[in-house]
Amino acid sequence: MFHRILSFLVILLTLVDGCILLGVFDVAPFSEYIAPKISWYVTVVCLQIPILYYIVYRSYIVPIEKLKQGIARFYTEIDSEPNLEPNSWSKGMNDVITFFKKSLQILKVFKSELRDGRKLRSEVEIASEIQKQTLSQDEDAIPGLNLAVGICSASEVGGDSLDVIEGQDGNFYLYVGDVTGHGVASGFVMMMVNALVSAFSTKFVSGAEILAATNSILKPRIKQNMMMTAVMLRWDSKNQKMYYTGAGHEFILIYKAKEKKVYKIKTGGLAIGMMKNITRSLKEQQIAFERGDLIILYTDGITEARYRSEQNGMLFGVDRITESVMKLASPNPETVFRQLTIDLSAFMGYNHVQYDDITLAVVGFSSDSSEAIIQTNISQKIDPSNITEWNWGNTKK
Repeated sequence: MFHRILSFLVILLTLVDGCILLGVFDVAPFSEYIAPKISWYVTVVCLQIPILYYIVYRSYIVPIEKLKQGIARFYTEIDSEPNLEPNSWSKGMNDVITFFKKSLQILKVFKSELRDGRKLRSEVEIASEIQKQTLSQDEDAIPGLNLAVGICSASEVGGDSLDVIEGQDGNFYLYVGDVTGHGVASGFVMMMVNALVSAFSTKFVSGAEILAATNSILKPRIKQNMMMTAVMLRWDSKNQKMYYTGAGHEFILIYKAKEKKVYKIKTGGLAIGMMKNITRSLKEQQIAFERGDLIILYTDGITEARYRSEQNGMLFGVDRITESVMKLASPNPETVFRQLTIDLSAFMGYNHVQYDDITLAVVGFSSDSSEAIIQTNISQKIDPSNITEWNWGNTKK
C-alpha cells in the first residue's frame, strides 16, 4: 500500500513540474505564489528523480534480473535457484513472476524426467546387448536338419527365447520359450534360462532333465508371477531321432510329407517357474520324424497377433499357420517361413501394433548332412511387394 501512495505523490508532483515548465502557473495569482518558491520546487524535482528510479527498480528491473538468472540457471543446470518470489511493487509484474516461476518449475521436472529417461534408455540398450550375447552365436548347422528361424521383440529387450545348443554324444537342442510379459524383467528371466539350459545340456541328455534342473535353480530367484513356457527339441544326430519336451507351451505343429497333412501335438508339462519342482510334469517323448517332414515351433506372438492390430480383433490362431503350410506344393523350412511371414504381415496390415514378441522356428529333416543349414535372414529374401509393413526386424515398436 505504501508504494502505491508514494507512486501517486511522485506522479502528482511530476504533473505540477510539467505545469511549471509549460508556464501554466505564470498568471496571477499563481505566479505571485510560486515565483518566490522556485528554488524549493527545484529541490523537490531533484528528489523525485531517485524516488522514481527506485520505484521502477523495485517494480521491474530487479524482478526481470531475477527471472534472467532463473532461466540462465535452468539452462546451465545449476542446482541452486534465485529467490523468484512475487514481491514486486507492481501487481502485473508479480503475475509475470508467478507465471515464469511455475513455468520454470514445470520445465525443471520435464528436464529431470528427460534425463532419467535417457539414462533408462541407455540401460535398456545395455540389457538388450547383453541379451543378444547370451544367445548362441554359433550358427553352424545341425547335422541332418535344415532350420529357418526368426525372432522379433515388441520392445528393446524381449521375453522370447530361441536357441540352438550342441550337447554331448551328438545331441543337439533347439528350444523356444516365452516369458510372461515383455521388457527388461522378462528379458533377464529369459537370459537366466538360456544360461542354465546351456550349462545343463553338458550334464544331462534328456530335455526333461535339463528343463527340470533349470526350473529348480530359477524358481527361487524370480518373482512369483514370473514364468516361462517352453518346448525343447532334442535331435540325436547319431541315430537320427527326434524327441520333444513341453513345459506348458503352444502346440507343436508337424507336417508329414507322405500324408501331406499337418498335425498338432500338445506339448504338456508345467511352465518353468510355476512350481518349485516340475519334474513329474515333464516328459521327453519321441516324434516320428522322416525325410521331408517339418516341425514348426512358435510363440503366442504369432497365434495372438490381432487382425489389423484392432484391440478386440480376431486372432491369427493356430489354424492359419496350418493354412500357410498347406498353400505350398512342396513345403520346406525356408518356404514355410517365408509364406507364414507374408500371411502374418497381411493379417496385421499397415500401421500395425506388435503387442508381443514373435518367434518362429521351422525344422526340416535332411538325409544328407552336408545339405544341413540354419537360416536366420530369410526376411531379407522376401519381396517387399508381398508384405504390408511387418517383417522380421523391420517393425514398429
